[in-house]
Amino acid sequence: MITIISATNRKGSNTLKISNVYQHILQSKGIHAHLYSLEDMEMENMADFEKMEDEILIPTSHFIIVSPEYNGSFPGVLKMMIDKSRVQLAWYNKKVMLTGVSSGRAGNLRGLDDLSNIMNHLKVTVFPVKLPISTINNVLGSDGEITDANTSKVINQHLDDFIIWAALNPRPETIKI
Repeated sequence: MITIISATNRKGSNTLKISNVYQHILQSKGIHAHLYSLEDMEMENMADFEKMEDEILIPTSHFIIVSPEYNGSFPGVLKMMIDKSRVQLAWYNKKVMLTGVSSGRAGNLRGLDDLSNIMNHLKVTVFPVKLPISTINNVLGSDGEITDANTSKVINQHLDDFIIWAALNPRPETIKI
């Protein structure tokens, strides 16, 4: 199962719009991907969190995390979700692709590096190509569609490369010796 995580709890965010673009592109390639937005995540309600974890995090083998830049890193709500999860079940030996979103020039490169380090600590294999989408306000239309042809091309290539990489690198328990 592939899950796209829109990693902010801000309502109507550009992060969610880009996450929807990723889901739409994957669907056009014949790949079903769930989309989970942290907009509605209830951190206080443990029963709801465990239900989400059981239905989304644990069954997912491949994550795509789209993360905005928050003060040179990634949103605290994403870190809280990771910290609250049953780490060995939710994250160990899985794969992740990271995309950064920023209104500035760097596309959240620092935040993606922070997130990569955390994922590596959690025994998650990080796709080596991280995509920073900078000046998001200039490449995203009001309808949530990518208006810049180069950005659209790069996102498509990023997904194509991830699909190939994920297929060529099976999770450790699937390797037969």
